[in-house]
Amino acid sequence: MTTGLRRPSRERDRTFAHILLNTAVANVTTSFLWFALTFWIYLETRNVIATGVIGGGYMLIIAMASIGFGTVVDRFRKLTVMRVSAVFTLVMFVLAGVVFASMPADAAASMTSPWLWLFAIFVLVGAVIENMRSVALSTTVTILIDADRRDRANGWVGTVQGLAFMVTSVFSGLAVGFLGMGWTVVLSVVFVAVGLAHLMVVSLPEEVEPAASDAEGAFDLRGSFRAVRAVPGLFALILFSTFNNFVGGVHMALFDPYGLELFSVQMWGVVFAISATGFMVGGALVAKFGLGTNPMRTMLIAVMVTGVIGGAITLRASPMLCIVLAWFFMAMFPAVEAAEQTVIQRVVPLPRQGRVFGFAGAFEAAAAPVTAFIVAPIAENIVIPWADGDGARVLAPVFGTGPARGIALIFLVAGVLTVLAAAVAFRTPVYRTVSAEYRAGADAESVSDAIDSVTTRPTTPDVVEPTGA
Repeated sequence: MTTGLRRPSRERDRTFAHILLNTAVANVTTSFLWFALTFWIYLETRNVIATGVIGGGYMLIIAMASIGFGTVVDRFRKLTVMRVSAVFTLVMFVLAGVVFASMPADAAASMTSPWLWLFAIFVLVGAVIENMRSVALSTTVTILIDADRRDRANGWVGTVQGLAFMVTSVFSGLAVGFLGMGWTVVLSVVFVAVGLAHLMVVSLPEEVEPAASDAEGAFDLRGSFRAVRAVPGLFALILFSTFNNFVGGVHMALFDPYGLELFSVQMWGVVFAISATGFMVGGALVAKFGLGTNPMRTMLIAVMVTGVIGGAITLRASPMLCIVLAWFFMAMFPAVEAAEQTVIQRVVPLPRQGRVFGFAGAFEAAAAPVTAFIVAPIAENIVIPWADGDGARVLAPVFGTGPARGIALIFLVAGVLTVLAAAVAFRTPVYRTVSAEYRAGADAESVSDAIDSVTTRPTTPDVVEPTGA
């Protein structure tokens, strides 16, 4: 890779902070409209299949696009990728606003309305493109942050994501409840434009041109697979994360309908905001203490804990139980995400990281919509009617009484499967192989960083400057 002068760590940290802040604004904006869309469609249709299709469709589009995102990140400068992503999202949200303004008054209540789904598609595509920035952000951690501090940097990423999630959760529910969907779209367009303006003045001197890469075309599936296979055990790690997302699809499809049975849409947004503080705390703990000497072990322990919490979160139709356990559930996620990111950043060379992150994202994202598309109709047509009817007496000793006892049953099964999968993963040769690869990468990078510390020359701080580079 041809790079500019590697600056002292304090200056590189400041650049990373600017990029992270900008990504936070982008996450808030796209998640704001995405959450609002999910809330709004359920309230208009009162059908969990609609939320399942929206949630599953979002993840399915990500799955189809992620390898392309990774290829683009490997072939082009990271800031250029981020800027193009922001422009595309802005265009999609503007088109969504035009469709919404043109939509007949009664179109939103019908699941067969083409206006409804055209509006949803523009919002989904705009939100999906923002994920290209996430792939690019992961590679900027490698470029800007020293190897022994990347787990903490990934923890800060989790903290910012939690903050974005909290802000989004509060204001999405309030916006839909008090302003309506039209003004929600307008606000999203404004914030995308503000984030794009800031991104245009951020510079990354460490990357004057992209790393020399063997990536080909716009969708290098073969190169992505080759990059993953080059690291022993990495493909199995991705498969495990994929299984975890299979279970996550259950929550994607059913958690919003469950919450909206317990709370108003305005209060449900507040509940999400409260739980998002757990995401922030979890990310801050990773940023403070790191992931230990073996991030794989930390990840599997965190996955087991999320399985237990996910299975118990709806055991009783209790608003307080939902709030408390959702907080702890969110607190576990930064460790899981940061562990996978840290392992890949250490064991995969930078010129291939975009495609590896994209490949992992494609596999993991594809799992959730499959579950969502299967579980949502089963829940709507079989499990929920049975739990509300003949099954109510059977479920009462375990799940109590109240709304959505069928959803509670599904969540418990999903939680048990998560715990079992993580327990099995601890016993596999893959776990030992990936852990060994990580330790070997740590030894190699410690030597590289020592050389860098000798050759780096002081430079004048110049983190943010008006430039189109």
